[in-house]
Amino acid sequence: MDNQPLTIHSWPQAILHIDADAFFASCEQAIHPELRGKPVITGKERGIVAAASYEAKARGVKRGMGYIDVKKVCPDAIIVPSDYETYSLFSVRMFEILRRFSPDVEEYSIDEAFVDLTGLRRSFHCSYGEIGAQIQKTVEKELGITVSVGVSLSKVLAKVGSKHDKPHGLTIIPGKDIHLYLEKLPVDKIWGIGANTSAFLNKLGIRTALEFARRDEGFIKKYLSKPYQEIWCELNGMSVYPVVTESKDGYQSISKTKTFTPPSNDRTFVFAQLSKNLENACIKARRHKLAATRLIIFLRKKDFRDIGVELKLSRPTAYPAELFEALKEGFDQVYQSAIPYRLTGVVLSGLMPEDRVQFTLFDDTARIEKMAKIYHSVDDLSTRFGKHTIQHASSLPAKLQGQHEGQRGDIPVRRTDLFKGENRRQRLGLPMLHMKV
Repeated sequence: MDNQPLTIHSWPQAILHIDADAFFASCEQAIHPELRGKPVITGKERGIVAAASYEAKARGVKRGMGYIDVKKVCPDAIIVPSDYETYSLFSVRMFEILRRFSPDVEEYSIDEAFVDLTGLRRSFHCSYGEIGAQIQKTVEKELGITVSVGVSLSKVLAKVGSKHDKPHGLTIIPGKDIHLYLEKLPVDKIWGIGANTSAFLNKLGIRTALEFARRDEGFIKKYLSKPYQEIWCELNGMSVYPVVTESKDGYQSISKTKTFTPPSNDRTFVFAQLSKNLENACIKARRHKLAATRLIIFLRKKDFRDIGVELKLSRPTAYPAELFEALKEGFDQVYQSAIPYRLTGVVLSGLMPEDRVQFTLFDDTARIEKMAKIYHSVDDLSTRFGKHTIQHASSLPAKLQGQHEGQRGDIPVRRTDLFKGENRRQRLGLPMLHMKV
């Protein structure tokens, strides 16, 4: 293998990876046609670039860049607030389109997915590459955004393909051509290989993906652990990672954060933000029938430095009412009145299935059962009328005061322009509200 190109001539399996191009910015351009072709940036409420259109990227705008620097390289940049609800709706519709072509779809992230196309050539009467082209065209036609697609024998190679020709690329990597796409690809650009592993491979004389793939199996097993052995197999066209179609129902931890501007040292307001984080994290935990054994809270200062604390809970729970005492205890430890804060965060960790939580002799079982009924009703009302229809009093200041005030306080259009019959808590799942046909 050291001196021979990779040669796999057939398609024992076919995996497609789809990656939306500049997804958040593209969604904004799709629902606001007047923004197409212009340098669009999302994240106005954060003060830094969350996402940038390719027009903005071409001018030197990068993710995480402050807006003062943005205006230096791109004075005509159009900066808009992030509208994550709309982006989620686009994501849901994209995944629905993919399932028209194959039942085996893995929702890898909000703007990425893997699709198992194996065996579908007969159904569509065309090649795997042509199926990929149909998927790409359908997404672009129905959603008004562009996507890049890679098709190959494994998930790692499919991801190599989708990244090869962005934006709006369609790259097919059959077995006989694998070496052509790996020979100039730096090893640190391989999905799953980080900076430390890349540096280690460089010391072993491996700098490209092809050099890594051509090393013999004995060498790989001698120097690298199982995850990297699996990546080696995938690069050689041997599919190891299956397309996981089940939705994720297990979590090691659940975190919720919230940024607000301008930074504040108002104790009541900052704690209200933290309280709202806790409510949101607990809502998700209850949805997945999980209970936390530890609580982590942290505050981010105006200078972007974090300070936090981890607390062990007296019993596993996902009920905020049982956690507020610990939340206040942790908040008192980290909060400093003279320091302005710009973000709060809560992490529920040490999660376990709620049906495995056992009462102790010291637990007030009647009170716990009553609390369970109360939160069941709260969750039912939230499902019917929208999240936070009912909320705790400690979170109220976060609702009464704007999350972002001043120049960053613009509200996404999707939250202001409603269809007949909609309200702010219940909006229809239609992301194409402002698209002109």
